[in-house]
Amino acid sequence: MCYDIKASLESQLRRAQLRSDEAAIKELLEKIKPFVENKLYHGSGYAHPKTLIYTNQEPSLPTVSIWGLIPHWVKDNKQRFQFWNNTLNARGETIFEKPSFRESARHKRCIIVLDGFYEHHHYKGSTYPFLVQHKSKKSITVAGLWSEWLDKETGEIINSFSIVTTRANRLMSKIHNNPKLSEPRMPVILTEDTSEQWLLPIENEADKNIIEGLIMPYTEEELTAFTVNKLRGKNALGNVPEASEEHVYEELLLDLD
Repeated sequence: MCYDIKASLESQLRRAQLRSDEAAIKELLEKIKPFVENKLYHGSGYAHPKTLIYTNQEPSLPTVSIWGLIPHWVKDNKQRFQFWNNTLNARGETIFEKPSFRESARHKRCIIVLDGFYEHHHYKGSTYPFLVQHKSKKSITVAGLWSEWLDKETGEIINSFSIVTTRANRLMSKIHNNPKLSEPRMPVILTEDTSEQWLLPIENEADKNIIEGLIMPYTEEELTAFTVNKLRGKNALGNVPEASEEHVYEELLLDLD
């Protein structure tokens, strides 16, 4: 699964900087400054932070979006809050079937650019958070679904997203060992080429098959992971630089090689 992320504004804007002119970027920065954190050293999905996504409708410029997809058919805020935490992730194998995700899977896919993501390892009744990053320290692009929802109480149109997950690779299988889950999971990580494919329209069954073919584990050789300070509970550091720094637990001996 993927409920905790690390994301800097610099990384999130890199795609836009490569694809858009300086004037467009400057205008964008002025618009988004009041809404997004400059750095999410630790962003918890359960807090539903606002971050940037690139949608299939606007693939070159990012859109401010709230983590936790709200389907367009949600009636009101009461229903929204009842299941909001359940749409932080979308299980890739069933996105074309589940009512919460199937319309977005066909018509509203997006990508999210991260510096890394956190996952918890279970050991002797305790959990230990790991930060997973690209070995080169470059940003990671993950597959997502997005939606627009009208808040009838305020008249505001809320953009929201979910991170798509798949079965874990060997590295993530060692880390993500939650006994309550049927199998270890990880976010769908995309390459530069597969990112473009993920955003292409689905016009027929062959197009749908291409999208489904992208939902697969990322090569473990390009990822690295290390333990960090607790992300939840009374000892959590919060959104500070130290949250993403390595912290060694003497009692935990986990061979990731």
